[in-house]
Amino acid sequence: MRVLVADDDPLTLHMVVYRLRQWGHEVVTCSDGGEAWKILQSDQAPQIAILDWMMPELDGLQVCQKLRAQSPNPYVYVILLTGKDETKDLIAGLEAGADDYLCKPFHLGELEARLRSGKRIVDLQAELITARETLRVQAMQDPLTQTLNHGAILEHLHRELNRAERENLPLSLIMADLDDFKRVNDTHGHLAGDYVLVEVTRRFHECLRSYDAIGRYGGEEFLIVLPGSDVSTAIKQAERLQASLSDEPITIPGSSIQITVSQGVTTWMNPFVGDVRALIGTADSALYLVKGNGRDGVEYLEYEKECKSKPLLVARPES
Repeated sequence: MRVLVADDDPLTLHMVVYRLRQWGHEVVTCSDGGEAWKILQSDQAPQIAILDWMMPELDGLQVCQKLRAQSPNPYVYVILLTGKDETKDLIAGLEAGADDYLCKPFHLGELEARLRSGKRIVDLQAELITARETLRVQAMQDPLTQTLNHGAILEHLHRELNRAERENLPLSLIMADLDDFKRVNDTHGHLAGDYVLVEVTRRFHECLRSYDAIGRYGGEEFLIVLPGSDVSTAIKQAERLQASLSDEPITIPGSSIQITVSQGVTTWMNPFVGDVRALIGTADSALYLVKGNGRDGVEYLEYEKECKSKPLLVARPES
């Protein structure tokens, strides 16, 4: 475990650091509170901090207060060292944000026991953070393709539209629908269909930039958000996605499946006063045109703000 020891007493500093290293900890040292605060702000901040109360620049209480005033993650467990042993001093240290308290002179066995208590807290927090992140990903991710799910890609689109408006940049959408996908499930089975969806997603990701986003909009339909892309860039991107499927069939045990994709493209380039649903609807309408013209193609429709109040009455042709 990575431990910070901050103490301006060379004898105490040497004694504590020597023992910590014997116990297998990685130790970072300093002799004033200002340097301790800098270390605690670094990317490799220690998980436990042993702070002397009285130090130059910032004392241990001030470091605790600054530490607790910032974001609680990742949590740093603080043990305060001091010669002060009155109850009011103990209370002041804990109220400043210290987790534990050792009065000088202290027994090294007591320090070791308190470090073990601190490690339990730090380990528990790491487990909670991991569990929370897992739940967050699960809430946003399509379980099959590992892309953003329907809700998450819409949320991402809202954020990117707001950013595009602030920075006066274009933003393009691609609505992509795999052609005749029902045939894949009917002929090869649903497991093969799932494999095809995963492989399609992988190929799409290889074509996209790191800051583009793709989400499974529903079934075999994907919504792709292209920040900073004008009409020409978006159409070229759609053509790359199309080629990624048509150039090479998808191989499954005992068979080779040729997959094609129909794509509708639209681009937002003005102050956004319309409805996000209408923007998506424009890309969807462009997709209808491809389906109606025989599939396996790309069509572009210009987004019009006035369409926000117009219902989409066109029924989707069978994919």
